[in-house]
Amino acid sequence: MAKSASGYHCTECGWQTPKWTGRCGECQAWGTVGEMAPSRLVRAGIRAAGYGGSASGPRGVAGLGGGPVSTPAVPIGKVDATAASTRPTGLEELDRVLGGGLVPGAVLLLAGEPGVGKSTLLLEAGALVAATGPVLYVTGEESAAQVRLRADRIGAISDNLYLAAETDLDAIISHVVATNPSLLIIDSVQTISIAEIDGAPGGVTQVREVSAALTAVAKDRALPTILVGHVTKDGAVAGPRTLEHLVDVVLHFEGDRHSRLRMVRAVKNRYGPTDEVGCFDLGEYGLIGLADPSGLFLSRHHEPVPGTCVTVTLEGRRPLLAEVQALVAHSYLEVPRRVTSGLDSSRVGMVLAVLERRAGVKIGKSDIFTATVGGVRLTEPSADLAVALAIASSVSNLAIPQGVIAFGEVGLAGEVRPVAGVPRRVTEAERMGFRRAIVPATASGGAASDRDGIKVVEVADVAAAVQAALMD
Repeated sequence: MAKSASGYHCTECGWQTPKWTGRCGECQAWGTVGEMAPSRLVRAGIRAAGYGGSASGPRGVAGLGGGPVSTPAVPIGKVDATAASTRPTGLEELDRVLGGGLVPGAVLLLAGEPGVGKSTLLLEAGALVAATGPVLYVTGEESAAQVRLRADRIGAISDNLYLAAETDLDAIISHVVATNPSLLIIDSVQTISIAEIDGAPGGVTQVREVSAALTAVAKDRALPTILVGHVTKDGAVAGPRTLEHLVDVVLHFEGDRHSRLRMVRAVKNRYGPTDEVGCFDLGEYGLIGLADPSGLFLSRHHEPVPGTCVTVTLEGRRPLLAEVQALVAHSYLEVPRRVTSGLDSSRVGMVLAVLERRAGVKIGKSDIFTATVGGVRLTEPSADLAVALAIASSVSNLAIPQGVIAFGEVGLAGEVRPVAGVPRRVTEAERMGFRRAIVPATASGGAASDRDGIKVVEVADVAAAVQAALMD
């Protein structure tokens, strides 16, 4: 008897094996490995390659046959592009990230840590979209009464906003047919399951099949669909990687639970830019869009304080001012402490080494604490120079004068490398009242110049930047 061509896979993590085992070799779960029959498409592909033994046609290609087409192929110039035009949600910061709004038939994945405000954001967006058409909000994690309480608190009440507490995909599709919504929100995709598919809700197989089915419904009905996704402890989207490939837009909702600031970033966007960021203020009555959030990341000092430096970071195409603080104190431990908050610890360690070796800043055996203000996280290399100047200011106990701003990437040789968007950063600093900017040297030779009322000081290395900030 010929051996079966089918294999086996784990219904929890998707691990595959040619023979049956009682325990998954990937997630170590017991009793989750089952038979996986080859699909019709795989068998057809084998026959097309000449291994299927079809007698008709060369290499068996004629045996494949054909299927009905949904729409005939047309020249690309005759395709109507108005069907893919964006429709604003009413939340300006969200529309900024999406590239103008929602596209009919688009599937969005919104991921974020628990409690960051994903449900609140989508409930507000759903209530605003409901002003132009029915919206179906499906909750699989809370009861309908719990969602109603949140909607009352944030003022997201609308007669066109329909709420359903369901976890079965067939029931959700029935709700879609009954309400014919203009927007579908699923909160969350990890709680939805298909009865005919093996595996628990949230497992790899269930998430993959549910996402594929919802995507098919969205494309067939030109229905914008937003899926809420969980994240792992590393910040990645939970579930199979296929989930991110299936959807059209992947958004990350970020924020420190001790801060009111929330940010929406586009990681993938087939219809708009991926370099935009939306800022929100999370309060008792919901989320409020912040068109100018720079003031949130600056502390207020009556007099200059040693160990602080202001920088300009580009979040997408939006320049934001942020303050970096550093405290250097004598250590009583064998291994001095290096603590960071809101900054990349590896880049801070590199800046410390460059300061001591290239700029002569005596750090020695000192505890060093670095942090940002307002809960903002700075990952852009342009913050290196501000970190270096804040540490040098704390070591020397000399404050950087008010009205001074600095940005630039620091290299291991001590050089200050150019960064993108220098004119945009300088313009934003001037708008916020700063009158002196320390920036990387360019081809002009590093000479200081005046630009629109703000003095731009170009420096070639870290030592020159420390001199310009603390000694001039």
